[in-house]
Amino acid sequence: MNPKLHTPVCDLLGCELPIVLAGMGGVARSELVAAVTKAGGFGFLGMVRESPLLIASEIAAVRAATDRDFGVNLIPAATKPDLLEAEVAVVLAYRVPVVCLFWDLSANLVKRLRDAGILVVCQIGSPREAEEAEAVGAQILIAQAVEAGGHVRGTIPRRDLVRDVVKAAQIPVLAAGGMHSGRDLIEMLDLGAQGIVLGTALLATEESFAHAYHKQRIVEAEPGDTIRTQDFHVNWPRGAHVRVLANSVTRGEHGDPFSGRREIIGREGDRDIWLFSTDSPQKNMTGDFEKMALYAGEASGIIGDIVPAAQRIATIMREAEELLPKENAPGASAEETLASPVCYASESSDTYAGYATREELIRFCNELLEAERAGARITARTSVEARDPATRDLLRSIQKDEAHWCAMLLKWIAHLDGAASAKVGAFYEKCLAIPDVQARIAFINRGQGWVVKKLREMLPRVRDDAMHADFKAMLESHEENIRKAS
Repeated sequence: MNPKLHTPVCDLLGCELPIVLAGMGGVARSELVAAVTKAGGFGFLGMVRESPLLIASEIAAVRAATDRDFGVNLIPAATKPDLLEAEVAVVLAYRVPVVCLFWDLSANLVKRLRDAGILVVCQIGSPREAEEAEAVGAQILIAQAVEAGGHVRGTIPRRDLVRDVVKAAQIPVLAAGGMHSGRDLIEMLDLGAQGIVLGTALLATEESFAHAYHKQRIVEAEPGDTIRTQDFHVNWPRGAHVRVLANSVTRGEHGDPFSGRREIIGREGDRDIWLFSTDSPQKNMTGDFEKMALYAGEASGIIGDIVPAAQRIATIMREAEELLPKENAPGASAEETLASPVCYASESSDTYAGYATREELIRFCNELLEAERAGARITARTSVEARDPATRDLLRSIQKDEAHWCAMLLKWIAHLDGAASAKVGAFYEKCLAIPDVQARIAFINRGQGWVVKKLREMLPRVRDDAMHADFKAMLESHEENIRKAS
C-alpha cells in the first residue's frame, strides 16, 4: 500500500486502510465487520435498537474472528431510554474501543463514553452540527452527505459538506455518502478528509446481513433510481429522511404513510415488520421485501456485482493507488523529485562522513513505524480498560501522538522511495498479555524509552535538516510522554 493512503485516523482507529464500514442497522453484523477489519479497514456493528443479548453476542463474534479493533453504532434518538441504557451498559461492560453516535447528540452520553476511555465518533450532516459535536467532545467526525443511503441527516452534497467541515474542524473528518471507488477516496483525501465511510458498497457484499433480495436490487439499480423520502418512518422520530430504492411504497401505491394504518408485511423471528417501518430486509426475515425500506445510496447505480468485502476494499485501494501522482514527496516540484533525496545522492560519501545511508534510514523508519503502530493500538486498548479518568486521558493522548508519528514516518519512507512495513511490532502482543493496567502502562513506558534510545542514536547521523527536525520533535514528544506516565 502506498503510505500516502495511510492517514493519521487509521492509527487512531487501529486500522491499516482509510476505509470504514458504516454502522448500518440490520446489515453491519459481525461477519461483515470481521471481514472489513481483516481486510485492513475499520468496521462498526450496526446495533440500533438491538437487544443487549444480541449486542453482546455480536461483539463476541467479532472478537472470535479477529483481534483488530472495531466499533459499535448507536442512535439514541431512535431508541427508547431504557433500551439505550442497556445497550450502553453492554458496550461499557465489553470494553468496546470505539462508539459512533448519530442523530440527536447527547453531551452527557459523549462524556460518559469518553470517561470510560472509549473513542467517540459522531456522524453529522452540516458544518453547524460538526461544531456542536466537536464542542461536546467528539474525537472523529463523519460528514454524511445527501448522497448517502439509509437515514440521511444532511441536505448538502458531499464535496461541499466535506470541504466546509474539514475547514472548520480541529479533529479528523471522514467522508460518507454515495462512494464506491478509489477515485472517490482520492477526491475526499484531496479535500482534507482522512478516509471514507462506505454503506451501500459494503451492503452489496457476501458477508453483509442484508437479504439477498436487497443486495440484488442494488446491483440491478440504474443511476437515479434512489429517492429521498420520509415514507419509511415507523420506529423513528418524525421528519427523518431516508434514501431508498424507489418501490411501490414511494410510488404511493399503499396510501398515506402517516395515516396511522398498520399492516404486517414480514417477520423477524417473533417480531412483526410493519408497512412504512424503517426495517430493511435481512437474512433472518420473511415477508414482502418489495414493500420494505430498500436503503441505498447513489452508488447503487454503479455497483454491478456482489463480491466478498475484502475484494471490494482491495479494488478501491488499487484504484486509489493508480490515481496517486508518481512522485517521492507530497508537493515536490519536478526538479525536487528528480533530485530527491538530495543528501543521499552519494551513498559512499554519506557513509564516509558518518551519515546514515538511504537504506539505513528506510530500515530505521520502518522499525519505528512498527513500534509506533503497536503503541497506538495498545494505548487505545488499554485506555478502555483503565478505570481512572486521568489515566484514560493520558493513554488517549499518547495514542494520538503515536498516530501522528506513524504518519510522519510514512511520509519519510515515501520521500526516500522506500516500501512501508505493514507489520505491527511484537511489543503489542507482549504488552497485551499483561493483565494489570498499571503494569501495562509501565511496559508502555519502557517501549517509549526504547524509541527515545533509537532516536538519540540516529539523530547525529541524519543529514537532512527537515528529517532531523521531525525526529527531534518525535524524541521530545516521547520524553514528555514518559515523564507524564511516570
